[in-house]
Formats: sequence, structure tokens, C-alpha cells
Amino acid sequence: MAQVTNEAPDGKWTSENLRHLDGVRELEIAAPRLAGRPGDWTPIWVVVVDDEIFIRTWQRRDTGWYGRAVRSGRARIRVSVDCVDVNVRATGDSNAAVIDEAYRTKYGEAGARSMVTAEAAASTLRLVPSAGR
Repeated sequence: MAQVTNEAPDGKWTSENLRHLDGVRELEIAAPRLAGRPGDWTPIWVVVVDDEIFIRTWQRRDTGWYGRAVRSGRARIRVSVDCVDVNVRATGDSNAAVIDEAYRTKYGEAGARSMVTAEAAASTLRLVPSAGR
């Protein structure tokens, strides 16, 4: 069984991680609360584009996991039993068409409809494994 790890010291995903994350329907994310307390796990959809991991929220808010992840620049993701600390980089709608297509391909037109709107594209985040955590 493939695992998700942050073993790559240069902050890049390994080929195994990319294949594994591309193959899962969803992962869970937890962004830190005030004073660094862990947040609740929230299931989200994930796509891989050009060897990078992207996530979106269907409704961009300053609250909840999304707002905390953007403010702190950090989160933890969980796939099955594997947890990885990640740095969160807001990309906004740059490269939106390519990421939109990745959502359509992976989740189908009906399932991805909420993830390919202008609002969802503006919420795009890139996840980078935190080296040494």
C-alpha cells in the first residue's frame, strides 16, 4: 500500500506521493487554530498538476480550515492513516484552466462543477511538503 510522506528534503513531493495523491478521491486537511491547536479534519478533493498538489474550496471564506490555512501558511493532510505537514501557498486563479481541467478529469463534470467556478479557482492552494517535520 502506498503511503504519503514528507521524506523529500527539498520540499518536493516524491513520485510515489504524487501517484498516490492523484489516485485518492479525497484527503483530509486540518489547519491550526489559534495558539497552534490542531483544527478539525475536513475532507477535500485534491488534484495533481505538473508534479504539484492543488486543493480548492467551493466557497472561499476567511473562516474554517481555508482561512486558517491561508493565514498560517501551514496545515496537515491525512490520507488513510498517513499524515504529512504541509506549507500552504495561495496561487489564486493562476493556471486556473489547467487545474479546472484536472478537477473535471478526476471528478467528472457533475462532481467537479462546484470546483471549477471563478470563486473556487480564486481559492486554489498549492500544498508543499514541510521538510524536516
